[in-house]
Amino acid sequence: MAAEDEELLKSESPIDNSDSLWAGSPVLENILTQEKWIEVEDDIYLRILIFSPKDSKYGNSNPVVMIPGWGSLFEGWKPLISKWATKRKIFYIETREKKSSRINRKSRKSDFIMSRHGQDIRTIIQKIDLQMDEIEWFASSLGSTILIDSFQKGILSGKSAILLAPNSDFMFPLWFRIGINLPIPVFIFKRLVNFISWKVQKRTKEPAQKERYRRNFTALDVEKMLLSARSNIGFALPEDLSEIKVRCAVMTAYSDTLHDFDKIRFIKDSIPNCELIEVPSNQYAHEAEVLNEIEEFQSK
Repeated sequence: MAAEDEELLKSESPIDNSDSLWAGSPVLENILTQEKWIEVEDDIYLRILIFSPKDSKYGNSNPVVMIPGWGSLFEGWKPLISKWATKRKIFYIETREKKSSRINRKSRKSDFIMSRHGQDIRTIIQKIDLQMDEIEWFASSLGSTILIDSFQKGILSGKSAILLAPNSDFMFPLWFRIGINLPIPVFIFKRLVNFISWKVQKRTKEPAQKERYRRNFTALDVEKMLLSARSNIGFALPEDLSEIKVRCAVMTAYSDTLHDFDKIRFIKDSIPNCELIEVPSNQYAHEAEVLNEIEEFQSK
């Protein structure tokens, strides 16, 4: 990255985030880390973490850009990145519904629509001077849906993309759809978060995955997540995804009870020449072992 680009990034960093889960450069063995906030819209800054191998022989590899899921904490991806970033440069982008985003004005429902996320990511890619056609994407859940929507609309492109557990739509339970739109004070919704967290964990079989979701719910920004949920209700990917030119693979686990396997397979069939990568579990996809599947796909 050019020196002037680094100065640009530094100049756009707002005040530090006091929540240690959403701020600070992680310390990882044999990996150089940077933390930046980038302005994607007037008064809106998003956090990115940049991981570079200390071993210079990996410097010429294509960059990896990661887009994590809805409200996802970095801690959940630490096992994978701790291994992967020893040999690939990784740009980890936290989308605006996360607590790390700095929105220096009153947030609106329209701030969190799907295409807005795609525009944010494109702005970041431009500001950090990455070449879109060299990027190898890796995304999860909401992050995967953002990429699919953005590829279809021509907002983003890339060399390849692995899409873990994408959502074709956001069909929340009826009680949730009714409650989420009621004019209830935010502090009441904060109490509701504990109930939703319990419901999600109840549907999850793996202890590590349960703990990951528990941490995510504990650390989320309720107001942002509320607006994001309201924005996502009613969203659905088109059945025709034939405009996608990026070489894609959909990664999923049949045992993942939080993401509909049949809908994920339908997405795979709708994207031209898309591969299906089945892994033992959703938690496995967050661990270092999944690099075997990732590298096999990216080497083709």
